Amino acid sequence: MLYFLTAFSDGGDVFNLFRYLTFRAGGAFFTALIFGFIFGRPLIDFLRRKQGKGQPIRDDGPAGHFAKAGTPTMGGLLILSALLVATLMWARLDNPYVWIVLLVTVAFGLIGFADDYAKVKKQNPKGVSSRVRFVIGLLIAAAAAAAAAWVHPPDLTLQLALPFFKDALVNLGWFFVPFAMIVIVGAANAVNLTDGLDGLAIMPVMIAGMTLGAIAYVVGNFNLTTYLGVHFVPGTGELLIFASALVGGGLGFLWYNAPPAAVFMGDTGSLALGGALGAIAVCTKHEIVLAIVGGLFVVEALSVIIQVLYFKRTGRRVFLMAPIHHHFEKKGWAEPQIVIRFWIIALILALIGLSTLKLR
Repeated sequence: MLYFLTAFSDGGDVFNLFRYLTFRAGGAFFTALIFGFIFGRPLIDFLRRKQGKGQPIRDDGPAGHFAKAGTPTMGGLLILSALLVATLMWARLDNPYVWIVLLVTVAFGLIGFADDYAKVKKQNPKGVSSRVRFVIGLLIAAAAAAAAAWVHPPDLTLQLALPFFKDALVNLGWFFVPFAMIVIVGAANAVNLTDGLDGLAIMPVMIAGMTLGAIAYVVGNFNLTTYLGVHFVPGTGELLIFASALVGGGLGFLWYNAPPAAVFMGDTGSLALGGALGAIAVCTKHEIVLAIVGGLFVVEALSVIIQVLYFKRTGRRVFLMAPIHHHFEKKGWAEPQIVIRFWIIALILALIGLSTLKLR
């Protein structure tokens, strides 16, 4: 929105600053951060009044979680509100990639909100049917994937870019759409599964968001893509604004979500943020790199899949409890120990993901 101020610039005044992505990215970060600090406490108090008993705790979960009874959920509303306000204020609103990612984020946020609302209302950890959530998520992802394919440059449309190989592309044809659907829905659900301990999901989401924001900036810059041998996707640089707002909003939320959490993110936040990461990866043609950058989320999701399949086949469990962060809880690891170690792993994976820009 503020980009329109460049119309009043003669090239040598303060309005010229709004032409620069880095300046607007900084503005989006601080806008989202300040929004979170200002509205965090009022929102938490409102949720506590409305929800009464807060998020229901699973009966079969780790014993330490019962002490969290009464903590309100839907804290993702704080992140999403800060993210939307900051992005709409600082991004170019004529950019199709910004709208694709924003609409995916909001749509998955609405799915999560419905699930959180059902859980609180029924005081049951089972909210909206997982099958219903999955189908709706696929429909949203299909629309986003088709839109991304439509606006991608002709030489990249329906192509899969391979990391570590210069100019390597695999023509998926229209299979690109179901592939991108899997990326977006998979990312949304993987982040959702990771959100099980105070502060566990939000920091890796911010780390992945910062990394994908940097990648978006690079692939949207012709000079940088020429130097690095990366595929040029014009317009994706604007997603740096979204990523910066995500980090600012995430930090504002983490202020209240740090152990012991005053509010839980809920599916409202986890599904929305995971879907956003998947959408950015699809828009920037870095779907495979997302599996590296978000490797922590991949491991969490795989731990659930392995546990379920192995239990159905043998009647025994691979892990003491899935997702895998609960396995370490059962082994006696303290919650902060798990959270910080997982943050470190997420940071290492992000650095590996960034290295794919240069190692070709």
